[in-house]
Amino acid sequence: MPPLYAGAHRTLGALLRTFWPTTVTGLEHLPADSGAILCANHHAVADQLFLGVNTPRHVAFWAKAEYFRSPGLRGKLTRRVVTGMGAIPVERAGGRAVLSAFDAAVPILRAGGLVAVFPEGTRSPDGRLYRGRTGAIRLAAQAGVPVVPVGILGTERIRPAGRRLPRRHPITLAFGPAIPVRVESARDARRLTDELTAAIRSLTGQEYVPTYAPARIP
Repeated sequence: MPPLYAGAHRTLGALLRTFWPTTVTGLEHLPADSGAILCANHHAVADQLFLGVNTPRHVAFWAKAEYFRSPGLRGKLTRRVVTGMGAIPVERAGGRAVLSAFDAAVPILRAGGLVAVFPEGTRSPDGRLYRGRTGAIRLAAQAGVPVVPVGILGTERIRPAGRRLPRRHPITLAFGPAIPVRVESARDARRLTDELTAAIRSLTGQEYVPTYAPARIP
């Protein structure tokens, strides 16, 4: 675990659990020292924080590539933070630029690391669970690792629409059994993605929507 990440894991984790009582189950499903992709539902930006501080191993999250090349003193500090946290840069231009982020994740996974992916691709606009995109399964197949479904509940209540300040609310994280991944066709990727989504739903109890979540307005 990178030193900066370890420090944040202890201090920020204690702070978050003090203000937002958190129940975590299923940690026995996490591989002890081998690679895996943590695949969770996505309610709010806070999902990354609570998933990170409640997973006992280092988790590599995606970060905008701009954070790695921002100019000036503030940019230098930002670069040191995201690099020290072991973040994976992702370009927002789309196409091959986005695929480069997946390429960067493969060595981490093959070396035994954990990477977090939100299969819905964006935050749910209404609390329901939307159809998963196949990227997480394809990445798992390329790296030769399983996917671990994760259900997160309560983060959507911390700062709902129209509220300026966060409020206290219990948080629940549930890790499900790892799903082995073997992809030989696009049909396999779709089938396994649907199985993954069903596993996440079994952990959260969310209503399922069989369409992709609409893109959020910045």
